[in-house]
Amino acid sequence: MIRNVLSIAGSDPSGGAGIQADLKAFSARGVYGMAVLTALTAQNTQGVTGVHLVPPAFVADQINAVFADVRVDAVKIGMIANAGIAEAVAGALADQRSIPIVIDPVMIAKGGAALLAPEAVDVLTRRLLPLATLLTPNLPEAAALLHQPVATNRAEMAAQAEQLRALGPAAVLVKGGHLDSEESPDVLAAADGLHWFEARRVPTKNTHGTGCTLSSALAAELAKGASAEEAVAIAKDYLAGAVAAAGSLTVGSGHGPVQHFHALWKAAG
Repeated sequence: MIRNVLSIAGSDPSGGAGIQADLKAFSARGVYGMAVLTALTAQNTQGVTGVHLVPPAFVADQINAVFADVRVDAVKIGMIANAGIAEAVAGALADQRSIPIVIDPVMIAKGGAALLAPEAVDVLTRRLLPLATLLTPNLPEAAALLHQPVATNRAEMAAQAEQLRALGPAAVLVKGGHLDSEESPDVLAAADGLHWFEARRVPTKNTHGTGCTLSSALAAELAKGASAEEAVAIAKDYLAGAVAAAGSLTVGSGHGPVQHFHALWKAAG
């Protein structure tokens, strides 16, 4: 049975991040993708120049319409933008605790633009984190959620992952891409302890949408029945291939997108 996965996130008209990246990752991982829009952005590979938010009530209407008609096997939550949208999403998903929910706390764009209002952090922490099967912050996002300095080593990463899990998520994956090292380790804090996932850095500037892509791949694997540890291993391997093949695309002059269909298009070629 092909699984159905819903993304609740913002739009990226250049196609590298947000809803567009989520739908590509869903398709690449063999699940049927659906999308609820929380925001329209004006952005490209060089940065975000504008954001137009969807009214919270209409965000809830979109979610309710999907659940009223379609079997949803997993949910990925990305950009929620402000407290009102966070409340609307939490309310609409309050009765959906039986399905996996992956939260990628989109807070700052790669170019530095703020994508989450400060007052929304409390709502995200209080209302949405307890719903999460898996939370996937990078180092700055983990620090912002905990109101702490950004982790600079593995010990601090592990400590913050466990502190975030204490806020309600069943598991937390803290991504180490911002570490100042040749390695890019991630740590998963789950009920059975800590699990480390190692990776070498790929020398490329084309990393636009990596967080969106990873969290969507995770949601796809959880929908198919994988455990959190299994899903992370599969999704990281998929993302590594997408980043390694990013140079085959010629999209924009800034941080280009990853190649979501690296396996499929290689086979087709």
